[in-house]
Amino acid sequence: ELLDRPQRLQEIVSVATASTNVPMTVKLRVGHWDDKSKRNAHLLIPQVKGWGASAVTLHGRSRQQRYSRLADWEYIRHCSTVAARYDLPLVGNGDVLSYEDYNAHMEGGDLSTCMVARGALIKPWVFREIKEQRYWDISASERLDLLKDFCSYGLDHWGSDSLGVEKTRSFFLEWQAWLCRYIPVGVLEVTPPVMNHRNPGFVARNDLEQLMAGTQVMDWVKLSEMMLGPVPSGFNFVPKHRSSGKNAADTADAEG
Repeated sequence: ELLDRPQRLQEIVSVATASTNVPMTVKLRVGHWDDKSKRNAHLLIPQVKGWGASAVTLHGRSRQQRYSRLADWEYIRHCSTVAARYDLPLVGNGDVLSYEDYNAHMEGGDLSTCMVARGALIKPWVFREIKEQRYWDISASERLDLLKDFCSYGLDHWGSDSLGVEKTRSFFLEWQAWLCRYIPVGVLEVTPPVMNHRNPGFVARNDLEQLMAGTQVMDWVKLSEMMLGPVPSGFNFVPKHRSSGKNAADTADAEG
């Protein structure tokens, strides 16, 4: 892994930055191994600027850890202090799912900003919440409008023939593996929501909201059919991403 091969990392960053006039950001993890004593991002960050990078984004997990625990923002803040000594902007990354998460991470450190990744897949309106500094209890019909836009953009890009429709459906269903994890703020018992907490099941406020919370693949297929029409005969879908816990291995089959 590159985190354990700093010379190779230097070669890649140096060549990449020398080949473009566009400012380049290098994204690092805290280290390759889960053992905290082996973390080395704070040692690499001072060197990155000399290699030509304009900023660093730091994901607060190790490669070995994956998503088994929450990101270590204490270490991210430590690294932001290190980066500030070298006048190098540092962007923190990991588990930002609300404006409260964003605010908490931006306090007491030298972070330039936060990167939002999985949080934007689960709750695309998280950026609006951060900008407006409030939770948005978005309705099921408003969420459906977002899904309609997604499908419209897909058809514009891939075409509205059968191949384009099914390509759009494929990406739509992969996205649902994340979207189904959203728990409406209006039914949350406590805030802020926590990234690693899975949907425990709840009584939705209407049928559409309940369907959107469905963790079975067939729930996602039904949503897709509302915008893209019936799935074709012999249709089969297996999620690539394991964001939906126990249902990750579910499949959807359709027979004509």
